[in-house]
Amino acid sequence: MNSTSILWGVNIISAFLLCLLLSALIIPRILQIAYRKQLFDEPNERKLHSTPVPRLGGLAFKPLVLLSTVLLLAVNLSLGHRELLDELGKDALPFTFTLCAITLAYLVGIIDDLKGVPYRSKFVAQTICGLLLVTGGVMLTDLNGLAFLHLLPSWMSIPLSVFAVVFIVNAINLIDGIDGLASGLCIIAFLCYGITFLIYDQHTNALLSFSTAGVIIPFYYYNVFGRIEKNTKVFMGDTGTMTTGIMLCYLSIRLTHIADTLPSHVNPFVLAFSPMLIPCLDVVRVYIYRVCHGKNPFLPDKNHIHHRLLAMGLSQRQAMAILVLAALVLTVLNVSVSRRLGATYLLLLDIILWMLANFLINVRIKRHNLRTAI
Repeated sequence: MNSTSILWGVNIISAFLLCLLLSALIIPRILQIAYRKQLFDEPNERKLHSTPVPRLGGLAFKPLVLLSTVLLLAVNLSLGHRELLDELGKDALPFTFTLCAITLAYLVGIIDDLKGVPYRSKFVAQTICGLLLVTGGVMLTDLNGLAFLHLLPSWMSIPLSVFAVVFIVNAINLIDGIDGLASGLCIIAFLCYGITFLIYDQHTNALLSFSTAGVIIPFYYYNVFGRIEKNTKVFMGDTGTMTTGIMLCYLSIRLTHIADTLPSHVNPFVLAFSPMLIPCLDVVRVYIYRVCHGKNPFLPDKNHIHHRLLAMGLSQRQAMAILVLAALVLTVLNVSVSRRLGATYLLLLDIILWMLANFLINVRIKRHNLRTAI
């Protein structure tokens, strides 16, 4: 291992630990302010909590990742190491436009958490975020065999990329329905991305992946194990889901750009999007269900996969653990099977498995309802 690899290893570990520590220190302070100012997510008929809970946990995400990155850059430069600056310089265009997109998502998320934003306005903001990413060159230029397509012309690549950004951000937002689910799925995704980028010497993206995972881990603890009566429970809020969703879009799309550095048997598209399959498949199923039943597909209900697991009689933690573990297993299996199966056939297999799982859940819900009715 050469000195450059060691330096990058130190930087990435430092970024992860710094974000972990700062998040653990900042989130309790956010909780104090939220309880003092009565900034709560109020319960209603579609929410599972019965008492007001702060939903400002996502306030810490963007500032701490940015702080850790800039601080490490300053420390490196003061010690005479320019590697981090040089890497950031190579990615200056996509990185700066992505930072603008995350900042816009952060501001819209704060407004929504404090006073509410209509879904149409959020949709416009998410579309602008997608356009900012595309302007920075962060777009799907190669589907690596999905739908039997490879290199895409710009007239197809640009709208598809913007759609992907809006779709993924909404998928993360809508899966955030029970404690630890959205944050647990995001931690799995960021760690998978970080390890992949690190293996293939994409150091800046690895640093961003591990930094974001480090920020979310303390939030996960307070979200899952915090107690309302002790004022230690917090929700992610739209600030967290939107900024996290944009970061996932940036990293996943950048992962599809490193096909030349991957072994020939590894499909970068599968590697990029497998960690997000559960929220993405769930949002498609829910939208189809709402349209088929004459409901507005953009208005919330209680028909998501986690609601259905709860309807089987599972607790929130059991449902969360099952879905997070399923996402991890599905990612490993997809990457392994992609060595022998094309992306299109693999996606069809995933959809079949998803439909089978939902069928079995329906059966269990009916049995549970019969038992409770007796």
